[in-house]
Amino acid sequence: MDIKIMYKAKTFMYKNARLLDRRRFEYFFEGGSKEAVISALAAYQNPDGGFGNALEPDIRCPQSQPIATEVALLIMDEIGCYDQDMIRGIVNYLRSITVEAGGFPVALPVLNEYPHAPWWSNHKELIANINPTGRMMGLLLKQQAVNDFYNEEWFQQSLRFVWSYMEEKHPEEYHDGVQWITFLEHVPDRQRAEIIINSKLDPALSKSETMERDPNAEGYTHKVLDWAPSRESYAAKFISESEFDVHLSHLLNGQMEDGGWPINWPEISPGVGLEWRGFITVDRLKTLKSFGLL
Repeated sequence: MDIKIMYKAKTFMYKNARLLDRRRFEYFFEGGSKEAVISALAAYQNPDGGFGNALEPDIRCPQSQPIATEVALLIMDEIGCYDQDMIRGIVNYLRSITVEAGGFPVALPVLNEYPHAPWWSNHKELIANINPTGRMMGLLLKQQAVNDFYNEEWFQQSLRFVWSYMEEKHPEEYHDGVQWITFLEHVPDRQRAEIIINSKLDPALSKSETMERDPNAEGYTHKVLDWAPSRESYAAKFISESEFDVHLSHLLNGQMEDGGWPINWPEISPGVGLEWRGFITVDRLKTLKSFGLL
């Protein structure tokens, strides 16, 4: 383990990061418990079962939001602990926001009543979107803490929505692509999934322009380590060892003087910027650990 990198990162986390991300840091690097992560995550869950309260830092409203609920599922997945009560709450929430033809909106209009990043301002209609429906459906199928809802109409409608979307369209940018990957990795109908993987997903990931290959690219880009933050990531097979080496070197050199890693999009306030950097710093450290550099 690189002691200097970890010391600086630990200092950054305890100076600046929110409790949830400190608990994530502790779990992955200091022998912390899954229960402590779940306890910190619970503070973001609302009585309706969804998650809000700026769990997604760019959406500051206290009310539940689909994207924040997706983040909660991702955090449970990363520590391998799907809390049964949390999942039941999420199921209740998703049941309530499923649109008539299936699927979930990317955001609910109430966010416009609170501070938020400008790119969220246009979400004023309740229209199903593959982001975040695809990944949430994939993770709900992956977890086995609660599975008595799989035959409910809202869930089956949402499955049909995702299948229809993927059979009609092609993967595009990062936020779209990760939805395809998670859903197709975990949906039980493997024959149907393999057809889409072979005809659409893998060809898209094989294109050089799908992932940002230049480690020095600036602005809001998603580079190879965003697509494949570990060697076990689905997209890793589309990245060469030399590309991994270059991007990992760039990642190591990207640690800032204060010990954290930067974000590559505008912050809506200094506090929000630090919340994001705490979240991202844990992710960057996990990637370095996965590739044996910590």
